[in-house]
Amino acid sequence: MLHQPVKDLPQKLDGIKGPRISHSLREILTPLELAKLSIFWWRLPTRHRGFGRPVILLPGFGAGEQSMIVIREYLRFLGYKPFDWGLGRNGGEVEEMLENFSEILAARHDEVGEPVALVGWSLGGVVAREAARDNPDAVSQVVTLGTPLIGGPQYTAPGPFLYSRAEREEIEAKVSDRYAVPLDLPVTSIYSKKDGIVAWQASVDHWSPDVENIEVDTTHFGFGFSEQVLTLIAEILGGHRRRS
Repeated sequence: MLHQPVKDLPQKLDGIKGPRISHSLREILTPLELAKLSIFWWRLPTRHRGFGRPVILLPGFGAGEQSMIVIREYLRFLGYKPFDWGLGRNGGEVEEMLENFSEILAARHDEVGEPVALVGWSLGGVVAREAARDNPDAVSQVVTLGTPLIGGPQYTAPGPFLYSRAEREEIEAKVSDRYAVPLDLPVTSIYSKKDGIVAWQASVDHWSPDVENIEVDTTHFGFGFSEQVLTLIAEILGGHRRRS
């Protein structure tokens, strides 16, 4: 497939180092999202049927496949065929995970006989987008939840504790270079300005040709349990949302 190169690659975010400390502290309220969902689960839409369409779920940094259980079981209830990503816990090694997941994606695509939707949470969204960039024929669309689309760990709360400044800048440059090949398929970035792990500005995609950025009200760790987010995922995957 021939790609038109992106004219403007992502640049550094001036004045942004990471999420606000107040938002990071707010992450302790994440259990409220699960509590609200347990009370108001009946409000989740049921009309957006999946008709057996395949979806692969990719967890965030440090999380295992069970972290996606609410999303997975909701999609299963709607009639989708959800799959775990097959790599267990997300250990943070993006290049290694991308190589391994691309093989899994290709095998799953061959198995189901149609392009697969990818839903990635945080760093899982990075792997999802890059796998789709490398294997566009195997992917129908990508939905990311609180994902640092640029900068790698540069604009995240744990970044300075995990990487030196030089390492973060090197990763940021590599991430920017990846945008030279555009994502030629529908991508959606769901982000929250109250995200306490990833600076929300890094979760807004200004470069992909077919992208929608959607703001929600949740914590970073609440993306997988938010009624608002679950509703959006159902609408997006079902094609029932008009893209702006």
